[in-house]
Amino acid sequence: MFQVRTDLAVEARELYSEGENREVPGVEVKIEEEKYYTITRVKILDKIGEKNMGKPTGTYITIEVPNLKNPNEDLKDEISIQLAKEIKAIAKNTKKTKTLIVGLGNWNVTPDALGPKVVKRVLVTRHFFVSYKKEDDEEMANVSALSPGVMGLTGIETGEIIKGVVEKTNPDLVIAIDALASRNMNRISTTIQISDTGINPGSGVGNKRQGLNSEYLGVPVISIGIPTVVDAATMVNDTIDLIIDSMMKEAKFGSEFYEMLVELSKEEKYSLIREVLEPFMPNTIVTPKEIDELIDNLSIVIANGLNIALHPGIDLKDVNRYIK
Repeated sequence: MFQVRTDLAVEARELYSEGENREVPGVEVKIEEEKYYTITRVKILDKIGEKNMGKPTGTYITIEVPNLKNPNEDLKDEISIQLAKEIKAIAKNTKKTKTLIVGLGNWNVTPDALGPKVVKRVLVTRHFFVSYKKEDDEEMANVSALSPGVMGLTGIETGEIIKGVVEKTNPDLVIAIDALASRNMNRISTTIQISDTGINPGSGVGNKRQGLNSEYLGVPVISIGIPTVVDAATMVNDTIDLIIDSMMKEAKFGSEFYEMLVELSKEEKYSLIREVLEPFMPNTIVTPKEIDELIDNLSIVIANGLNIALHPGIDLKDVNRYIK
């Protein structure tokens, strides 16, 4: 059966409710409309919600910013501040928290380089706390950061590297940043998802590894992800839907051709997709041609948000001076 690839909770909800006016059982949803962005809070409450959404119980916060593809400095600052608020809220207490920031992904592949680029721009301070034997500070938090790479570069499972670092450095919180996959090209580089359920490295390219979550690492894990790719088969499927909708509008109601279009199932559409793609590019993903610039802008937004959220004495003026 055809399964649309997406890492976004808002899209899993949309897929469940597609064509029907109903909410997902076991799921609570709240939507906030702001001037330049929309915040959707999806809370999976129980096993029923897990089954319907295909995601673990927890909170998923999505910030959709249509203009984030071409942001001005004011918009980047506004989203960084909002992201910082959401991180503080979902982490509950960051003032005296020792935090490990993990930038997942392959720095040699631009659509997968979001995590490593964020790590380059976060303000790390753990070495000062260790050197001066300090437990806390009024202005700065104890923050460390790591870009573990991918198994193809290291030969080591990413989760094993992170677990070893966690066991050695004993952070109170892990924040993982990764590139995700969307089912909708309009959400590429315009949507930020924050979750308290952890993350599966490599999920954006359909190559899931050991999950990074509280059960595996032994500490709370917050994930921050931005979709940077769309599965080619998903794009073809959506295109076929649009073609069918257009043809149905032109077809005479009640005709055999109209009935054929109406009765075309997802499985039949998927067989058409496979027939076209399988010989040439069965596992192709698509990303925008300007992805280099997009990743740079997004890494600044996320790094600014993290620095403001984690360090009590850091504000927007400070992070804009620090980040280059």
